Amino acid sequence: MFVVLFIGFIILILLRVPVSMAIGAAVLLTFATSEFSDALYIIPQQVLEGVNKPSLAAVPFFIMAGNLMNVVGMTDRIFNFANSLVGHFRAGLAQVNVLSSMIFAGVSGAAVADCAGLGAIEIKAMRERGYKPEFAAAVTVCSAVVGPIIPPSIGLVIYAFLAQQSVERMFLAGLVPGLIVGGSLMLFNRLLAIRHKFPTQERAPLSHVRHAAIDGILALIAPGIILGSILGGFVTATEAGVLACVYSMGLGMFYKTLTFERLWQALTDTMLMTSVIMIIIGFSIAMGWLLAIEQVPQQIGDAVFSITDSRYVFLAMMLVFIILVGCVVEGVPAKLMLVPMLLPVIDSFGIDRVHFGIIIQLGLLIGIATPPMGIGLYIMVEVGKVPFEKVTMAVLPFLVPLMIVLILITYFPQLTLWFPDLVLGPETSVR
Repeated sequence: MFVVLFIGFIILILLRVPVSMAIGAAVLLTFATSEFSDALYIIPQQVLEGVNKPSLAAVPFFIMAGNLMNVVGMTDRIFNFANSLVGHFRAGLAQVNVLSSMIFAGVSGAAVADCAGLGAIEIKAMRERGYKPEFAAAVTVCSAVVGPIIPPSIGLVIYAFLAQQSVERMFLAGLVPGLIVGGSLMLFNRLLAIRHKFPTQERAPLSHVRHAAIDGILALIAPGIILGSILGGFVTATEAGVLACVYSMGLGMFYKTLTFERLWQALTDTMLMTSVIMIIIGFSIAMGWLLAIEQVPQQIGDAVFSITDSRYVFLAMMLVFIILVGCVVEGVPAKLMLVPMLLPVIDSFGIDRVHFGIIIQLGLLIGIATPPMGIGLYIMVEVGKVPFEKVTMAVLPFLVPLMIVLILITYFPQLTLWFPDLVLGPETSVR
């Protein structure tokens, strides 16, 4: 049954069927070929029950916040501030690219919003300064990996829902790994600058840095307001999403950049993206019900233990599997398929669920920049007007630092766990 589900889904994806339809068709096929073929009414029941969860209400609001920040021009101010800080470094605009993504991550939490919003600004600026278009596109798509790790993060909200973990703890767990990912990309840019002659620019005078900071200060403090309000207990994660939307709209009105047309565009993009995500979640819940009834997670656990009982060997096997899945399946549907199956196994090996959440989040995120199905690559083709094969070749070297960080986070769990344990205290997980 699992073979029918997984192979059917992969075949549909390779045939370029939209993910939301592919996962629905795969679930329907699996039900039709199982002992529940005469009880297909279970699918709509599970779909409706699956999306009717209060914890998922945060998803559309954080999507909306990122879209609003894009349409009201906050991405320009973030980029200008980052440029005033690190633009004079060797490979300066490549460093600006990464730093901008790290700042924007504190508001959006979606790699797609980063690629589409900041990406257009960053690639245009880098091309005008003499950087190769494919290099600019590669830096942009890899820096977008930071977005869904640094809180707030849509992917971590969904994982918290699946793994029965608190959203606050997942957000805190992603902060340090997100900074490490960003730092590794900036270090790699610096190493590339030793071998390649990148365009340079003069150091911005202190007055210019001050002006850029003042001009963008309201956008720059947004991440602190959102995360601080959650940790202070003033709002829930869902309410923080609402706060992010209200704050973004307030910025648009303050800077007089929010028009009805731009607001409508943000609403439309949000509704479309949210609808797709919720359809995927609904079908995935139906799929998870069937897998649980057929005891597929237990079968996978028995198969793994028959191969090895070493935690470290299992982690290595899991990393390879997650990366391979991430190459052909987008992060949200992949997570919805894998997490329910793998949770019993990681519990058996004594792996912390919060730690595992960051591993699978980063592992699948690397997939947005990995051929053949990396959605970030296709966005860069459209935004940067660069041939797909050139973007693919340019992005391959940047996968090295991302893979190294993934391995470090996997085998050194305290990189993930020490900060949430420091702020919230030791975890008392729900199992």
